[in-house]
Amino acid sequence: MGKLAAPPLPVDGFLFRPITAADVAHLFTWHYPPPYDLYNPGAGGSLAGLQAAFLRPDYRYHAVFPAGAPDGGELIAYRCFGVDARVPGGHYDDDRLDMGGGMRPDLTGRGWGPLLMRAAMRFAHDSFGATRFRATVAAFNERALKACQKAGYRMAASFDHPAAGRRFIILVADWEPAPGSAAGSDEPGV
Repeated sequence: MGKLAAPPLPVDGFLFRPITAADVAHLFTWHYPPPYDLYNPGAGGSLAGLQAAFLRPDYRYHAVFPAGAPDGGELIAYRCFGVDARVPGGHYDDDRLDMGGGMRPDLTGRGWGPLLMRAAMRFAHDSFGATRFRATVAAFNERALKACQKAGYRMAASFDHPAAGRRFIILVADWEPAPGSAAGSDEPGV
């Protein structure tokens, strides 16, 4: 899928850069209310363990900031571009780039999800050459499922997580250039 772009890279109002240990320490403090606590970055593990996972180069984690903010602004989200976005129990092949991530808890439910997902697709297209994407979302998370659909994803499969006893939905999206558009104005399509 290619190598990382030179950091930082502003895309559609967001600034993406490879995540640092300090970024992981910051998001380790994020806490979502139930039932979204499944997504708490520090749930069930140590900061050192989370940093070890998030700093693995093959997982391609990136910190996301508002573009144009002084000093990059405050960390608002993180994105994963690779196999760590997969959930155990799902059937995955290597023909799509798996993407996942999280948004700062106080920013969820405000309509930023689809914007961030589309920007992440454009970033992955520009940085890794990806044109086919996949996301896996807990079935109860209707808010995230709606955001994925608004970003251009469609349902492809569902499965039960072997240990957690939860159902997950696998969604897919394809990157399709708009007719007659410049490379920078491509949009995700279905």
